[in-house]
Amino acid sequence: MIDETINPRFEGATLVIETSDETEVYDSQFLVAALLVYVAKGDGSISSSETAEMLKGVGRHFHLESAQSLELLNRALTNLADNPDLEGLLRDLSGVLTRDDKREIALMMLKVAAADGRRDAEEMEKLHVAAEIIDIPPDVLHQAFDDYFAENMT
Repeated sequence: MIDETINPRFEGATLVIETSDETEVYDSQFLVAALLVYVAKGDGSISSSETAEMLKGVGRHFHLESAQSLELLNRALTNLADNPDLEGLLRDLSGVLTRDDKREIALMMLKVAAADGRRDAEEMEKLHVAAEIIDIPPDVLHQAFDDYFAENMT
């Protein structure tokens, strides 16, 4: 949990936040994992198919082994529960993302939302909130939807 930040700063593409108790380091991997967990939890729980899709997505995107992907997702899940200002943190981290990064992240969020085979309005709402948090332009989000349907409608 982040409390009483002392010296938040960017070191390259990494956000370093010092508190009275510890130093937390957040990077784009954490950002993506947190957004995927946020969307997956949109309907109140994370299904095994959503977990599998998140593991696959972060593993493929960041070239991580499954154990590393699982550790990253667990860290994101814990931070979502413990950090009252996670939205602000994610917003800060999003500054390092390109349009292409945002398109890929939007596509991953869509895949996670669809992984359990249900169409939950809550998850789609969380996806749109997540897109706003990291400032995904509407045309980029639309492109991600097009990518998703092109992959899944064959």
